Amino acid sequence: MSREQSLRDLFPTREIGVLATHKRDGRPQLSNVNYVYDPTTDVLRVSVTADRAKARNLFRDPRASFHVTSADAYAWTVAEGTVELGPVAEHPEDAAVEDQVAHYRASTGEHPDWPAYRALMVAERRLMIRLGVDRVYGQCLEDLAAWQAARES
Repeated sequence: MSREQSLRDLFPTREIGVLATHKRDGRPQLSNVNYVYDPTTDVLRVSVTADRAKARNLFRDPRASFHVTSADAYAWTVAEGTVELGPVAEHPEDAAVEDQVAHYRASTGEHPDWPAYRALMVAERRLMIRLGVDRVYGQCLEDLAAWQAARES
C-alpha cells in the first residue's frame, strides 16, 4: 500500500474533521464538521447551510483543506482540493434534498422521520459541498512505527 493510500485510509475511520476555507482577508476559517468520505471517487462530502461563513467563503474561493486525526491524535491527514458546491435545498423533493438524504444515510443510517428531515433541510437552506482530494499529506501509522524503531535502536 502506498503512503498516500495510508493517509487516505484515515478518512473513513472518523466522523468529524476540520474544514479550512479562506476568509475574505486571506486568513483561514476553521470549522469542525461531520463528513462522509467516498474512497471510490476520492471525495469528502459535508452538509452546510448556505448562510454560514464556510459556505460564503467557498462561493468566493473554492479552495479548501480538510484535517482529520486518529482517535489518539498520533496519525493525521490533511486533504487539499477544490470544492464543488451543490444547489441550495428549496423543496423537500428536489435534488439538493435527495443529496442530503443520501449523505445522512451514509453517515448515520435511516432517519426516524424523513418528511420532517426533508422540511428541515429546506428551512435551513442546506447544500452539499464536495471536496475532491487533489493532494494529501500528514503522518500515518507507518511513519510512527519507523520513528519508534529508529528511536529504540
